[in-house]
Amino acid sequence: MANLVQRYPIKSEVVIGHIRQANVGKVCLSNTHPFVRELWGRNWCFAHNGQLGDFQGQRTFYRPVGDTDSEAAFCDLLNRVREAFPEPVEAEELIPVLVQACAEYRGKGVFNCLLSDGDWLFCFCSTKLVHITRRAPFGPARLKDVDMIVDFQAETTPNDVVTVIATEALTENETWHRYEPGQWGLWRRGECIAQGQAS
Repeated sequence: MANLVQRYPIKSEVVIGHIRQANVGKVCLSNTHPFVRELWGRNWCFAHNGQLGDFQGQRTFYRPVGDTDSEAAFCDLLNRVREAFPEPVEAEELIPVLVQACAEYRGKGVFNCLLSDGDWLFCFCSTKLVHITRRAPFGPARLKDVDMIVDFQAETTPNDVVTVIATEALTENETWHRYEPGQWGLWRRGECIAQGQAS
């Protein structure tokens, strides 16, 4: 699978990737992030960094396939959204439900997450989350953990805006911006369109 991802030219406006430490749940395909479920005719994608102590959550419409706390939280979150909004709404209208749920999950452990419907991306910081936004003219980025330089100019157009959100800074020659615990952001096409702090 790693060879396929390396060779296949993936192009998308929103990409969520996750390297799992496998603290909760066995190592198997059903426990692999990111998790995907359909809501309002769109595929929603979710990844979580952290641990939630013995989390079950609502199991009304969406139910976990695997046995991770992450997938249980994702299903619970989608059940809350579906209950609050039976019909599609704009991403900005979802913010109060998403932030309240994430703040509750944070009270049960560590809950850094990314959530997207393919058009927008929502992120929530429980303990650690960083981001960087790149614009033309794009330059090279030197990865921290591998002796490798990524030439973003070769991979982008002058009109692109590329934002990367991660739990740790991935490059060493750029300035990453750190989220504070409880801070959230809503992103679309590489731009932050809303942000705030959970109470």
